[in-house]
Amino acid sequence: MARGGPGMRWHVREIVDRAARQSPARLALGVFGSVIAVITLLLLAPWATTSGRPAPFADALFTATSATTVTGLVTVPTGEYWSTWGLVVILVAIKIGGLGVMTLASLLGLAVSRRLGLTQRLLVSSETKFTRLGEVGSLVNTVIITSTAFEVAIALVLLPRFHMYNESWGEAAWHAIFYGVSSFNNAGFVPTPDGLFPYASDWWVLMPIIIGVFVGSLGFPVILNIAGSLRRPRRWNLHSKLTLTTSVALVVFGSIIVAAFEWTNPDTFGGLDPSATFLASLFAGVMPRSGGFTTFDIAEMHEGTWLLMDALMFVGGGSASTAGGIKVTTLAVMLLAIVAEARGDRDVEAYGRRIPREALQVAIAVSFISATFVLVASLLLLAITGEALDVILFETISAFATCGLSTGITMDLPDAGKYVLTVLMFIGRTGTMTLAAALALRNRRRVIRLPEERPIIG
Repeated sequence: MARGGPGMRWHVREIVDRAARQSPARLALGVFGSVIAVITLLLLAPWATTSGRPAPFADALFTATSATTVTGLVTVPTGEYWSTWGLVVILVAIKIGGLGVMTLASLLGLAVSRRLGLTQRLLVSSETKFTRLGEVGSLVNTVIITSTAFEVAIALVLLPRFHMYNESWGEAAWHAIFYGVSSFNNAGFVPTPDGLFPYASDWWVLMPIIIGVFVGSLGFPVILNIAGSLRRPRRWNLHSKLTLTTSVALVVFGSIIVAAFEWTNPDTFGGLDPSATFLASLFAGVMPRSGGFTTFDIAEMHEGTWLLMDALMFVGGGSASTAGGIKVTTLAVMLLAIVAEARGDRDVEAYGRRIPREALQVAIAVSFISATFVLVASLLLLAITGEALDVILFETISAFATCGLSTGITMDLPDAGKYVLTVLMFIGRTGTMTLAAALALRNRRRVIRLPEERPIIG
């Protein structure tokens, strides 16, 4: 038995390594599916709910999937329905899901880059220090340490402020830790019935959460690359520059448009002073990146704001991050291609670098297939619920983009609708990541190229 243990562990490592090389997409699906199954079983325990009765299977599965995929959509009020044990299980699922996404995304990039180099060029450029397979162990350690450090830092900032709201030190610490983990991992779960509504104008509470969501949405390839050359922006790789500039532009654009639409809305920003309005606008501009927190009832916002948030949620955050969506680099590459085409340029270029044509092909494929998933899910929910298209579209995009913002219809969905969103959250978290890897793995050189003929487009 003594010799069987290490041998068995070696055998398991061999299986995992072979799966990572031969089918990284299947490995990702298997890992996430297994984690969700375990979390579902834990949430089905009677002591996981405040009532002491087992949760319905649909609600337990939905919550487990939402937490593991760091989405934040809920079918039951989190702070009221789940007991302390249930909340701890949800928090652990968020942590595992966040780490799993980042490490698996990085491992997929490494597995593909060893053979082709496409994902390496897209996600982890040659200037990044952890592009070698021999450094995978140190990469995983760095991811865990860095993410935990951010979460602890957010919690330490929030702790004294929550205590000032007449919370005991123990209660304040629990809420601070929960928000620290939930914000950095872009999960959007809240441990109290009122969530962040009581802090709508509190800079001390909301700014750490805003920063946590934004940094978490950048992705570890960006975080580590910038940290390694913090004072030398010229040495940042192309992926970091595209992710950072596009992310900032989307936050600024989103905040301004939300403020313009909601400025006079008495149910949202209408009764706030200028400082609180600025904070609420910034918060609302950052959260569709995949954060999922809100300080106002989304259902009370104008339809134009919903449409804007639909677009922001669909784009999401950075590659190999805790955020969902098609990713900001996908948007950046397509916009750069449009600019190049308008100018008549042969190559797509940015920051003194030429972007390969394969990157544009992957961006188009990911965007089209993602839109198809949203379309199919929206049609199913329209047939199941009979709700209006605008609220259905908002909910499906939020689920696919693992954002967690909701107009409020999720809790009223029948079980069939819950299962549709459950599948969509799972696809949204694993789908685009594995799809990009699968498309990259299928890139092959051909000795014979067919004659070129250009069809009429447009």
